[in-house]
Amino acid sequence: MNNENTHDEVIPTDEEGNPLKRQKTATRSDEEVISLEEEGNPKETIKKLREELRKCVEEKQEYLTGWQRAKADFINARKRDEESQKEFLKFAKQDIVVELLPVLQSFDMAIGNKEAWEKADKNWRTGVEYIYTQMKQILEAQGLKEVNPLGLDFDPLRDEAIEYVPVEKEVDHNKIVSVIQKGYLFNGKSVQPPRVTVGEFKKS
Repeated sequence: MNNENTHDEVIPTDEEGNPLKRQKTATRSDEEVISLEEEGNPKETIKKLREELRKCVEEKQEYLTGWQRAKADFINARKRDEESQKEFLKFAKQDIVVELLPVLQSFDMAIGNKEAWEKADKNWRTGVEYIYTQMKQILEAQGLKEVNPLGLDFDPLRDEAIEYVPVEKEVDHNKIVSVIQKGYLFNGKSVQPPRVTVGEFKKS
């Protein structure tokens, strides 16, 4: 007697009892399906790749433009800061220079009075003149410029007329005939106008 276990295999049949042929079923992975789809429609695949490439190029250009704009803004801001700093340093000493102008003018008045100046001790005059010259050089190095319009036409935007005096020649009309007090510019900006007398010609 055969003791081996046997298992009857159930074979599917059709309506007439004939066994049906087995059909092999094949399954494909997602990757294989996608690959087949791409192989089946290469134009669509190329189109998608081109669209992705276009988007990447646009994004790259957008980032590059933004970076260039930010860089330009930074450079411009730094230039403005440098210019502002230069302007600040340019006029930062203006108040001190203006406060020293009366001292400079006192020297001018003393030295300008030739009669009294010549009577002073020569050694003393030499020392004062040296101090005066040194002071002028220092202030000029900082941006101070003397304005002495003697002989020029009177300019109300530049000069301060103290007096109008009669002149004999018509050519001297409106000319500055004397400078009572010199004017000064500091870095091109007027800090004190020259005080002058102006010639006035009147026909007889």
